Amino acid sequence: MTTTAAQASGASGGQHGQRRLPPLRDLLRSSAGIAIAMAVMNVATYAFQMIAARLLGPTQYGAVASLMALLMVVAVLQLGLQATGARRISAEPEHVGQIERMVLRVTYRAALGLGLLMLVLSPVVHTVLRLDSIVPAVLLAVSAVPLTIMGGQSGVLQGERRWFSLAGVYLAMGLARVVVGTACIVVSPTESAAMLGVMLAMFAPAIVGWLALRRPGLHARDADRHSEEHTGRLVVRETGAASLALLAFFVLSNLDIVVARNVLDDREAGLYAAGLILAKAVLFLPQFVVVVAFPAMSTPAQRRRALLRSLTLVALLGVFCTLAAWLLSGVAMVFVGGAEYADVESRLWVFAVLGTLLAMLQLLVYSVLARRGTRTTYLVWLAVVALVVLSSQAAHLGSLAAIVVAVDGALFLALLLISLWRLKEPVAED
Repeated sequence: MTTTAAQASGASGGQHGQRRLPPLRDLLRSSAGIAIAMAVMNVATYAFQMIAARLLGPTQYGAVASLMALLMVVAVLQLGLQATGARRISAEPEHVGQIERMVLRVTYRAALGLGLLMLVLSPVVHTVLRLDSIVPAVLLAVSAVPLTIMGGQSGVLQGERRWFSLAGVYLAMGLARVVVGTACIVVSPTESAAMLGVMLAMFAPAIVGWLALRRPGLHARDADRHSEEHTGRLVVRETGAASLALLAFFVLSNLDIVVARNVLDDREAGLYAAGLILAKAVLFLPQFVVVVAFPAMSTPAQRRRALLRSLTLVALLGVFCTLAAWLLSGVAMVFVGGAEYADVESRLWVFAVLGTLLAMLQLLVYSVLARRGTRTTYLVWLAVVALVVLSSQAAHLGSLAAIVVAVDGALFLALLLISLWRLKEPVAED
């Protein structure tokens, strides 16, 4: 189509009341762009897991899966920093400059401290996860530094509503992992090479965030404004509270692969890890629901309705995924890892149920954060203890999966009942 023809077509569309689709750049500048970027990030992350499972085989991939699960737990500090920065800037935009400086200062110190801590603990990680060498554990420690830095940067960008830049951070996160990670595995199909790719890829979103924050945003408006509500001590305290709440969920959602590495043989642990690829896909699929619902869940008058509607949508998506995993298990095996993992095919629907429960639990945890509650998250830690005790008796893959589903299901019912009771009347603290 020529330029003239395109213009004529656009004019004709306007005459008939039709609206042209917005350019991709404009779409990414909107909040909808975040949903798209997160979807791409999650698909890319899933693609890396699928490629790693195929190229590494059950034994090597089981080790990588356990390391990635640990990295997700380490990432709670990143998420806590992001939540703190975004909430403070959104609530008090007149102090955005002070908040940005303080959040980034805390972020850099936290990133260095976490990296050093994980480095010291690398021999423990090597032993507990039964890795071939200590190298993957050291690479994971290095990965924690740019990952944490990305959290503070993302919080500032999210609070300032700089959606285009934030979308760039998310896109860099996912695309760099699948490209760099796959390249490293192709060169050397080992757990060390896989974690080297993950580590190198982690610097991409941090670089994108650094470049984005070099350009002035809203922070240019308040160079001389200062508030005692945004000191480093208070930022650290809020970050700690948010991180602990998220840590409880991420420990619960990633503990089973660590347990599998210790109670099952290497092959069954690898098969369980392959099943978790589907579970994590179902968990990540409705993340856009959390993004869209969180503002409403932060508003007292809308909290209950937003939570119920969001849970309903997540449940419907979960039912669809579970039926698909049951009826089309052969197709699902293509994405899980192929014929080498055929022994887990009959149980794929169980992992879809597990992913659905985790997605709804995640929504409930964010609902607690939205209303600034903390005490109900203690139940999540209780579930972690129950999972460790009960799963230690698992004799095979099927029994371990059943125990995990039972524990998560019981926790979901408990948190749902408590949340509905708390939300009978608008309250700020639980």
